[in-house]
Amino acid sequence: MRQKSDPRLRSDAQRNRERILEVALAELSRAADTPLSAIAKKAGVGQGTFYRNFPNRETLVLELYRHGVQQIADSASELLETREPDQALRAWMDHLAGFAMTKAGLAEAIRQATSSGKAAKPGHTPVTDAADLLLRACEEAGTIRPDVTADDFMLAIAGLWQLAPHDDWQSRARRLLDIVMDGLRAGAPGRRDLSGGSGRL
Repeated sequence: MRQKSDPRLRSDAQRNRERILEVALAELSRAADTPLSAIAKKAGVGQGTFYRNFPNRETLVLELYRHGVQQIADSASELLETREPDQALRAWMDHLAGFAMTKAGLAEAIRQATSSGKAAKPGHTPVTDAADLLLRACEEAGTIRPDVTADDFMLAIAGLWQLAPHDDWQSRARRLLDIVMDGLRAGAPGRRDLSGGSGRL
């Protein structure tokens, strides 16, 4: 009779994987050529466990990137559950700024991982879809102008990817995103009530 896998083992395996990703992000952002053995040691996992999760450097680096993209994408719906749409959008923009700085820190590791041609750099599709979700929620609430597309939005915030992570990027990012948010609100029809009418007098 086939035995069911122990859920505690699955939980331990997931924690190991998340711990590896956490340590790898910090170490590879600091030095792209950090040995995988050093990452495994700092993460507190054996070589076998490490390589079962990430058989080579390319797999690890691209998973870091994918993991970051997915976290940003997932956070959009989570923010909408607890905040007004425009507040959720602005908070999500701050999350996106943090991701942009993470990506900048990993830039050299990503370049090395994809330079051989064996691995393709993941796209931004989940992030664009998340932006669209937030924009449509804001549009429905009447808190942004109604003609903004996700592509418009991504172009408007493209300056985030020009910031250097070692500078005072937080204050510069906040100012940039506040300007973008002001632009999105310009021409908004006004906050709507549940019946769909305008909340503006």
